[in-house]
Amino acid sequence: MKYAAYLDYVSQALRSVKPQEVAVTIDLLYRAYQAGSTVFVIGNGGSAASASHLAQDLAKGTRRTLAQKQRVRALALTDSAPFLTAYGNDDGYEFVFEQQLRNHARPGDVLVAISGSGNSPNILCAVKWAKRNGLATLGITGYDGGKLRRLAQHRLHVPLNDMCTAESVHSVLLHYIVLALVERIHGKVAWH
Repeated sequence: MKYAAYLDYVSQALRSVKPQEVAVTIDLLYRAYQAGSTVFVIGNGGSAASASHLAQDLAKGTRRTLAQKQRVRALALTDSAPFLTAYGNDDGYEFVFEQQLRNHARPGDVLVAISGSGNSPNILCAVKWAKRNGLATLGITGYDGGKLRRLAQHRLHVPLNDMCTAESVHSVLLHYIVLALVERIHGKVAWH
């Protein structure tokens, strides 16, 4: 594929995302910020990297000063090798995120679950637990969205049967969402 053709392909994929899903995602994260709720983020493989990146952008990228008191509370459950390997080894990989939520989550918190296929058992297990225990759930998906798209209360879906490009579009969307959140928290930002 030629570079220009790929740019068109990615641009079409971005345009295929429903603007209302982006707006709902921003609202969900802003309400979590206002309430002082924690945003937990999970994913596997490339989506684990996206989860870590999003949590960092939410926690650090939305603050303006070192002294800022109110911040977006965000934590990627993908980042602790000891937790992941202990739970995976002792209980099964299906429970690596659900068990961490049992340790840290409270009603009113938010779970952001990123899964290109939407069918990862550990993601689905965590989302089911989160819904039963009073967390808001957001599924970020590709392909047809799989089970996650139907299970999560809120969704951000990239209808694309290409994992690499779906993950790239997720990254672009999540960066936009963080910028929009910064604007909502602090007013106009320099990127305009």
